[in-house]
Amino acid sequence: MQAKNKSIFKATLLHCLFLLLTIPSVSQEGSLDDIFKVDYDTPLTLDLAEEEETETEPKAQKKKVKKNVFFGVKTKKGFTRSGYGKNVVIELFHVLKKYEDPPQYARDFYWYDAKKKKLINSLRIDEDIAGVLHGPYKKMLGEVVLEEGWFYKGMKHRRWVRFNRHDILQEKKYWWKGWPQESRLVHYDFKKTKLREVVPVYYEEKNGDYWAFHEDGSIAALGRYKFDQRVGLWKEYYPGRRIKREVIYPNEPFDFKFNPYISKEWDRKGNLIYDRKKFLKSHK
Repeated sequence: MQAKNKSIFKATLLHCLFLLLTIPSVSQEGSLDDIFKVDYDTPLTLDLAEEEETETEPKAQKKKVKKNVFFGVKTKKGFTRSGYGKNVVIELFHVLKKYEDPPQYARDFYWYDAKKKKLINSLRIDEDIAGVLHGPYKKMLGEVVLEEGWFYKGMKHRRWVRFNRHDILQEKKYWWKGWPQESRLVHYDFKKTKLREVVPVYYEEKNGDYWAFHEDGSIAALGRYKFDQRVGLWKEYYPGRRIKREVIYPNEPFDFKFNPYISKEWDRKGNLIYDRKKFLKSHK
């Protein structure tokens, strides 16, 4: 038994001597880390590129764009054709699938007359033959675009451009539901559903048609501004659009010698209660 243990001890001792002889010597300036090139300062990182290739997230499905739906409203296509030969003009447009009356504050209202087969701008509408314009519009002479824009339920909306037959820009305007986009809109309510007045603004000055409305939507006043000044005939109305008063302003702005005056006035029943011409004649 002792002889066996001595032989195991000798074998272990020889194995240790062999390992010591095979390991290079370590100088005073070196260390075991230098020998085996172990870098403890480098953080452990994982390359997930291979995992990403195999474990990709499912792609989100793209929403299908609904055809002929603009501003959330369903429409159907339409077109008109006029002229002969090289002068054939085609208008491409869309109309509401379900007819809607113009809002009370509408100034212009565009619709397709199915009988006459043409586009009309009028507040007098025959519902049975009318298709209210809604969505993109394009007027073309051959391949040349003459006019292009958008409609919102019968009213001009967004950007509108007009060209001549040589494709030269003639006019560019921006609209918001029938009103010039620069106009200042005032409402009765916070939700902006009841329009109170439309102040026309161009280049930071009042220029153009002014409109005011009663809370029920009927017209309260109509007039015109020019360079921030009231000009021409202004009309005021009772609720229900019964005329109330006519006021005359100078035809041109900055005519300070002209004093505005009331021309005529009516009571709520429509009876004329004041006529300036008659008044002046009676007081001569």
